[in-house]
Amino acid sequence: MADESASGTKEADSSNGNDGGIWRGIKALLFGHDVDQTLRREIEEAINDYDDDGEKRGGRPANGDLSTLERQMLRNLLHFSEHDVDDIAVPRSDIVAIEEGASFAELTALFAEAGHSRIPVYRDTLDTIVGMIHIRDAFATLASSEPPPKTIEQLIRQPLYVPESMGVLDLLVEMRAKRTHLAIVLDEYSGTEGLVTFEDLVEEIVGDVEDEHDDEPEKMLVALDDGLWEADARAELDDVARELDPRLAEVEEDVDTLGGLAFVIAGHVPQEGEIVTHEQSGWKLEVVSADPRRVKRLRLHPPVPIESVE
Repeated sequence: MADESASGTKEADSSNGNDGGIWRGIKALLFGHDVDQTLRREIEEAINDYDDDGEKRGGRPANGDLSTLERQMLRNLLHFSEHDVDDIAVPRSDIVAIEEGASFAELTALFAEAGHSRIPVYRDTLDTIVGMIHIRDAFATLASSEPPPKTIEQLIRQPLYVPESMGVLDLLVEMRAKRTHLAIVLDEYSGTEGLVTFEDLVEEIVGDVEDEHDDEPEKMLVALDDGLWEADARAELDDVARELDPRLAEVEEDVDTLGGLAFVIAGHVPQEGEIVTHEQSGWKLEVVSADPRRVKRLRLHPPVPIESVE
């Protein structure tokens, strides 16, 4: 009996030790320590197995158990460290910024129009971002009894400057340490590639966070009649290839979006009404909305089928 008791104790201790190891692993994921890949896989497999069992139970979690949303957030967390900042950055073409020499009135008008809480400040071009301005500082100036300043110079704060290859987990740690919620992403030539906010990082774990000022997002791909599609130029090529035609992702140049594909094919920024052809697939890309700097929306025409010759 004593042997059985001792054996049972050892098994219990071993079980507790394993549980502790798993929870230490989860804590390591949360706080940025290195995690063994096997543990990561085991946790994800456990979640998948639970989902499979949940279907048999009718999809209802037991009392106190992880909900569907919590399990998805945990999945996102498990893969969070696999991303670089370039994967989640707002692209350069979508950055809303203000010139260093702008007036305070122009700044407040831009805050009202853009609905952002932080606006980057550039000198001459977006490749030279010298700082950022927080809406709280602008509002404090408006609320002051002092007359508003003629320039925005005194409101400029220093953002983070990070390389596009930096890991998102490293950026999260640095943002927390420096209490800065906006980072300018630099390419290999120190030009501006994009920007990342603290909210962007959080959304990688919890999903999109929208507030009452956010507009209803436009669909990236919309099916039209006769096999035509209308698309946002920011649509990812991988998504387009998966939805329309795998050949659309066949491009030698390093481009990720439909707008980038149209630029590469045309050799310049195509303008409204211009049509370019993707030779590998036969799809035609018609620009339906653009400005001098970028393509905004496109209409995709399917390839014309080749009639068989008898």
